[in-house]
Amino acid sequence: MREREFWQLLEEVFGRSYGRALAHDQGLTKLGGATVVEALERGEEPRVVWNVLCDQMDIPDSKRWGKDHTAPPLPVDFRG
Repeated sequence: MREREFWQLLEEVFGRSYGRALAHDQGLTKLGGATVVEALERGEEPRVVWNVLCDQMDIPDSKRWGKDHTAPPLPVDFRG
């Protein structure tokens, strides 16, 4: 997943305003409390950040990939 795809999904699944607010304000427990923006800036894989955010917000797999997206493979070093 590219970062551009991440932001498209964020908007599709959470809505533009709420998604952007989550990205800047929601601390991600599994990523040391970093926000989405902080995690991406420090080099976390967008797919990992996406899954952590969706898990934390209780978004089921059936809804987290939007209408026209398929789940990309996890990075080799993902520790879940």
